[in-house]
Formats: sequence, structure tokens, C-alpha cells
Amino acid sequence: MLTSNQIIRTLNIHRKEIQRFGVKRIGLFGSFQTSKQHQKSDIDIIVEFSKGKKTFDNYMDLKFFLEKSFGRPVDLVIKEAVKQDLKPAILKSVRYATG
Repeated sequence: MLTSNQIIRTLNIHRKEIQRFGVKRIGLFGSFQTSKQHQKSDIDIIVEFSKGKKTFDNYMDLKFFLEKSFGRPVDLVIKEAVKQDLKPAILKSVRYATG
């Protein structure tokens, strides 16, 4: 099963491809970040797009790229769309990829 380190490493390795989708910053949160994942867990990824790059096409293309890279479903969350009551806990737990 994938670990948080493997996920972050994969995000870093594919940094250039990920940036093609207008990504400013990308990170991991949720069950894989806290090592509470199970066999059917999806991967929770939070993303910030560069100004003017937050489009439906960029979002969907990034989601498909990540799912292909990891071989499992990805729950792709746009940072500014996180519900206010959940935002502090999620942002506190995020581990961002470098670059």
C-alpha cells in the first residue's frame, strides 16, 4: 500500500507535469497523511492554482493525471473551496510537495 512519503515523492517527481495544469501548490491530507488509510481509501489532495489557471479543464486533467499516477481514486480539493469549518484542521494537517 502507498505511504505518505511515496505520494509526496511522486508529486515531487511529476512536478513539471503537474505545473502544466496551472498548479501553484499541491499537498496531501486525510487518511494517507495520517497513516489511517485502508485498501479502498482514496487519496486526498489539496491544490492551489495560479491566478487565472483555475479552470474546469485544468482541474479535471490534473485529477485524471493524479489518478493515473497513483493507480487509485483521488479526491482533489481546491484550497479556497474547503468549507470554513473544516479548513483549519485540513490546512494544519497538509503536507505540501516541494517545488
